[in-house]
Amino acid sequence: HQTRMHASVDCVRFLLRQGMAFRGYDESENSKNQGNFLELLKFLENHNEDINNVTLYNALENQQMTAPEIQKDIVNASAIETTNDIINELGNDLFSILVDEARDISSKEQMAVALRFVNRAWCVIERFIGIMHVLSTTPLSLKMAIKALFSKYGLSLSSIRVTTRIPSSSNMRGEFGGLKENKSAHYIHYFAHQLLALVATAKNHVHVALLCNIVTNLLNIVETSCKRRDQLDKHAKHVFKELENNGLVTGKCLNQEIGLKRPGDTRWGSHYGTL
Repeated sequence: HQTRMHASVDCVRFLLRQGMAFRGYDESENSKNQGNFLELLKFLENHNEDINNVTLYNALENQQMTAPEIQKDIVNASAIETTNDIINELGNDLFSILVDEARDISSKEQMAVALRFVNRAWCVIERFIGIMHVLSTTPLSLKMAIKALFSKYGLSLSSIRVTTRIPSSSNMRGEFGGLKENKSAHYIHYFAHQLLALVATAKNHVHVALLCNIVTNLLNIVETSCKRRDQLDKHAKHVFKELENNGLVTGKCLNQEIGLKRPGDTRWGSHYGTL
C-alpha cells in the first residue's frame, strides 16, 4: 500500500510542478493514451519492479489509487502542505499582500492573493497562497474574503505594515470600506496597468491607431505564410553568420531583434518590442 501511494504521489508532484493536465480524453483499458497521470504511472511501473508488483493491474481494482477522486485528494493535500511551508517560512514577520481579480473560463469572479516578505537570508520572497471565489467586488466583500483567507492560515491584517499592493482592485482603496484600517498599510496601484491604459489611450490617436493596424497586418502576412516564415528564418541565419564573421556589429538597435514579436493585451512592453 505504501509503495502504491508513493508512486501516485510522485506522479502528482511531477504533473503539478510541470503544470500539466492529469486526465485523458479516453482512459479505458484499450486506449493508446490514457492521459498524463496513468501514462506516467505506467512509465514508473515499467522502470521499477517494486512499483510494478503492486500497481495498476497487479493491484485489486478498488486499491489501485488511480481514481480521479484520489488524484484530487492528493492534489489538495499537496496544496495544504505547500501553503503550510509558506506560512512557516513567513513566521511572525511583517509582510505585504498582492491581490488581483481574475475571471476564469466559467465567468466566476475570483481573487488571487500572494504574500511578499523578506526571509531570513534577506531575500525578497513572493508566494502565492490562494485563489478565492467572490460573489461581488465591493470593498467590504473583498475585505471579508481576505480576512477569511487570513483566518484560515492564522495570519492577521495587523501584520501588514509595509505595503499593500493591489494590482487591479481599485475598490479596495477606500479608507474605511477597504483594507486601510491598518495605518501602516499603504495602497500602491500596479504601475503596469497604468501603462496599459496609456497604450489604450494612445491608440485613440488616428496616426497611432493606423501604425498599430499596419504593424498587426504585417505580422499576420508574415506569420500565416510558411514561405515568408522560411525567408525570415533564412535571414536570421544570415545575420548570425555575419555576426560570427564580424561582418555586422551588434548593440542597441543594431541587429538584436531577428524575429517577430506579437503585441500582447496584458504586456505593455510587448508593443515596444513589436515596433
